[in-house]
Amino acid sequence: MRRTRILTAVLALAAGLLAGSPPALAAGSPNVALAADTYTWKNARIDGGGFVPGIVFNRSEKNLAYARTDIGGAYRWEESSKTWTPLLDSVGWDDWGHTGVVSLASDSVDPNKVYAAVGTYTNSWDPTNGAVLRSGDRGASWQKTDLPFKLGGNMPGRGMGERLAVDPNKDSVLYLGAPSGKGLWRSTDSGVTWAQVTNFPNVGDYVQDPTDTSGYASDNQGIVWVTFDESTGSAGSATRTIYVGVADTANSVYRSTDAGATWSRVAGQPTGFLAHKGVLDARNGYLYLAYSDKGGPYDGGKGQLWRYATASGAWTNVSPVADADAYYGFSGLTIDRQHPGTVMATAYSSWWPDTQIFRTTDSGGTWTKAWDYTSYPNRANRYTIDVSSSPWLTFGANPSPPEQAPKLGWMTESLEIDPFDSARMMYGTGATLYGTENLTNWDSGGQFTVKPMVQGLEETAVNDLAAPPSGGAQLLSALGDIGGFRHTDLSKVPSMMYTSPNFTTTTSLDFAETNPGTVVRVGDLDSGPHIAFSTDNGANWFAGADPSGVSGGGTVASASDGSRFVWSPAGTGVQYTTGFGSSWSASSGVPAGAVIESDRVDAKTFYGFKSGTFYVSSDGGATFTASAATGLPSGDTVRFKALPGTKGDIWLAGGASDGPYGLWHSTDSGATFTKLSGIDQADTVGFGKAAPGASYQTLYTSAKIAGVRGIFRSTDKGTTWTRINDAAHQWGWTGAAITGDPRVYGRVYVSTNGRGVIYGDTSDPGGGGGGDPTPTGACTVTYKITSQWSGGFQADVQLANTGSTTWNGWSLDWSFPDGQKVSQLWNAGYTQSAAAVTARNLGWNANVAVGSSVSFGFTGSWSGANTKPTSFKLGDQNCTVV
Repeated sequence: MRRTRILTAVLALAAGLLAGSPPALAAGSPNVALAADTYTWKNARIDGGGFVPGIVFNRSEKNLAYARTDIGGAYRWEESSKTWTPLLDSVGWDDWGHTGVVSLASDSVDPNKVYAAVGTYTNSWDPTNGAVLRSGDRGASWQKTDLPFKLGGNMPGRGMGERLAVDPNKDSVLYLGAPSGKGLWRSTDSGVTWAQVTNFPNVGDYVQDPTDTSGYASDNQGIVWVTFDESTGSAGSATRTIYVGVADTANSVYRSTDAGATWSRVAGQPTGFLAHKGVLDARNGYLYLAYSDKGGPYDGGKGQLWRYATASGAWTNVSPVADADAYYGFSGLTIDRQHPGTVMATAYSSWWPDTQIFRTTDSGGTWTKAWDYTSYPNRANRYTIDVSSSPWLTFGANPSPPEQAPKLGWMTESLEIDPFDSARMMYGTGATLYGTENLTNWDSGGQFTVKPMVQGLEETAVNDLAAPPSGGAQLLSALGDIGGFRHTDLSKVPSMMYTSPNFTTTTSLDFAETNPGTVVRVGDLDSGPHIAFSTDNGANWFAGADPSGVSGGGTVASASDGSRFVWSPAGTGVQYTTGFGSSWSASSGVPAGAVIESDRVDAKTFYGFKSGTFYVSSDGGATFTASAATGLPSGDTVRFKALPGTKGDIWLAGGASDGPYGLWHSTDSGATFTKLSGIDQADTVGFGKAAPGASYQTLYTSAKIAGVRGIFRSTDKGTTWTRINDAAHQWGWTGAAITGDPRVYGRVYVSTNGRGVIYGDTSDPGGGGGGDPTPTGACTVTYKITSQWSGGFQADVQLANTGSTTWNGWSLDWSFPDGQKVSQLWNAGYTQSAAAVTARNLGWNANVAVGSSVSFGFTGSWSGANTKPTSFKLGDQNCTVV
């Protein structure tokens, strides 16, 4: 689902994003180490969580596939592990909009090449223009060409496509369909430069809602797909016949038969609909088109499927249902390239009782459905669905027929049959990416099995994070669209999101610092309560009562002992309660919409902030008094937190480029604040376990310090800072929340707007491993190359303790036979000198019990050959190689 996620990135605009290259370290700046520590970054596993509008298989190389998301970047499929690898984590803060991917194209002439058209919004919400990214190493690295217009990866119509296409005969030629009336664009130098095709006759005219003054729903959806007829060209010569889809219900399909020199409307085409997809079967000479009366991905009340004979010009309505029975639009169009007469399409906008998938094996002559009614409301399914790997996909629902849980999906605009394997199909929904590997059972009368094929693709928008100091929850998250999760194991998908109630979006959460079994969360819900409580560390929940006028979640805070709560909801003023919210009273002295936090020691002290003024309550939220502190940010893009264990110790981050912006500290409950010098910008602040030997908790912030944007850590109360991320790990906008882990030194949890919850662990030996690793006893190493491409590869290493004593730290040495170079390594620290590599434990994986193992992985480069190492040493011990 994505009905609410459009708002998350909009909040970033008030943060005062700045562009430009980092300046030199200025006089008076704090001490900053930009690469003094190596962090391992991973996702707290949720698996999916958002809309996947596009899936692209390479047509010339087996098992090479990509997926695009609307705000969470692009991914490459890893066949060996059946997982997805993120490709756009290098997108930085200033270019956060480039995490929205409107289209992808994989080069069938040179499969190492892949292209992405990026940009999130075409209106003012996104401060930057769109761009085309190009890669010669399958997305491991990118070069960028900025465009003179914006692109809309999260705009209406984003499920149509693909808007970006590579000529299958002459791959230096690419086309891009633009929105906003900008027309059709072409590159003749492999995406380096672009020029508008000025003689293309129609820039489109369809808008979802002309009355929308924000520009979001009132933008012209433009040129929506490009399809080549590869049979009209030869290797090295530009393809002559090209079809282009336009968002114009009267003129939706155009064609060139002279390699783009001239264009004309295809005669006889249906009208009254938008062509969401145009897929060509060059072998049989058919262009299939999936039509809807709306642009999607949410809306669409009528649709049709058509087949166009490219040789004769004949149009045939091949819709699988009669017009009177179609209450949805069609999309998700695909052809079985092994058997081109087999075509499939989805009813993308069928929300109730479920989406529908259609299949024909005779080029549209006859169709079958993924499910049919027997006697209403009962259904007979051609499929079984197994969500055991992502059990939350049932949404905790127990619906009445004809609805089922889990559903096949909704917003199903992407559906692709593997061009090399007729039995494999993948399709995207509003919440995940599903697939099957026995699709052909459909035709034999059996059932095919649908499962999530989404591991590694993390696409949630994060609003808040909390890491309790005790209890089973390692992490509590507040997410857009799917509410949020209680993680007891970061490496495993939680069984269910928060329920009772299940908010569509959780906006804020908190726990009682000295009684962390007590947790509160608030959020948005179309109908029902907007606040919920837990007394078992977030495992189970019950709803509270809303004060009058509440329309949304806002922010909430728990007293340090859980005895009372203060809530600043949307729609009404700040409220307070004792107990669990059975009744509420209005707080005085604090304005509506204030951000609320609690002191982590004094159960009756709460804090608020609104429009440059800090507020303090010492009577449990009943009354607030404005602080005399001045010089604070004048806007409302502020996050602040009180330090656990010390009364009145507060850190405040926020601001905007046109006013105060940075990080402030108070030690007197907000009566005064001191701005830290040298911090250009700061947007979040959080605390974690103190470093070994340190007396003050570790500080974390998403900030710009000494001219450098990043995630920073301080172990000395903000005197010095270390940047702990790097250019490859930036994740666009990270301004919603950050927190350290109170139980694990160095661990930090970072919010993203579309890449889920990122967490990092330090390689600093002070992080928990302790001392030099000197394990003894037998060991076994398994070294596996999981993916390899021209000049690059990915490998996994498993190190097993086959001795008789537990290791309290480990260090594994090997040498590459062919001089390979490690480029990125996770789950361990490493050094490399020439061919020699040493991988060393992190704090959290130092101890390896007898019979247990530890694993790490890496990407690397190679030239000439990529022979596996044959010898590994654990300290002075030679390991057995499997």
